[in-house]
Amino acid sequence: MATTGLSPDPKEYRARLNEQTEEQIDAWAAEMMRDVAIRRGVNRVIEDFRKAARLGEPEFERVFASGGGPPAVVGRDIRGRLMVPAITLFALVPGIRSQVADGRARLIEYLVANFNELVYV
Repeated sequence: MATTGLSPDPKEYRARLNEQTEEQIDAWAAEMMRDVAIRRGVNRVIEDFRKAARLGEPEFERVFASGGGPPAVVGRDIRGRLMVPAITLFALVPGIRSQVADGRARLIEYLVANFNELVYV
């Protein structure tokens, strides 16, 4: 497990994530977003990412657009919750890195916050 970053608990998982390359963190974050969107829905990804990355709605939209997500697709679902197409979630990864100095830490926080999802992926 040591070479993969996986571990038996969130604390050790965070420590192992801190040892990974930027490329690996980015790949795992984008994969987590995709997998959670498939299993639990896009809203869950957006809510989890916003919480882990400490982003309000305007900041989320800025991160999304700066990562290559088309601003015109940002909208709301029938309940009024912020929504983007599932296929564009990957844009959050380069977007958070371009908008905040601690983008890596926020991606790691997102991964750790979704530690329990790993058993399903």
